[in-house]
Amino acid sequence: MGFIEEGRQLIQDFVTPEIRSLDARLTAVEKRLESFDAKTEKRFDSLESKMDRNQAQVLDTLHRMENYSHVLNAWHLSKANSKMLRSSIHAT
Repeated sequence: MGFIEEGRQLIQDFVTPEIRSLDARLTAVEKRLESFDAKTEKRFDSLESKMDRNQAQVLDTLHRMENYSHVLNAWHLSKANSKMLRSSIHAT
């Protein structure tokens, strides 16, 4: 057996199985990463949905508070106008 044949046999006996083993491990790691990526994407989608709902609720609450403020200001103005009207009636 020549030197080249011994080298080939060495590669077939030791290196090739190691390469196959590493390839199998790499494939397993890639599958785990894909699974992790899918789970992470699902969690981010869920969080984004929750954030959108919370933002809508906050904006709705702010609009209701703004409307309440307008109603309250109108009530204060009408009350003040009513007092001024009564004062002017009593003054005459």
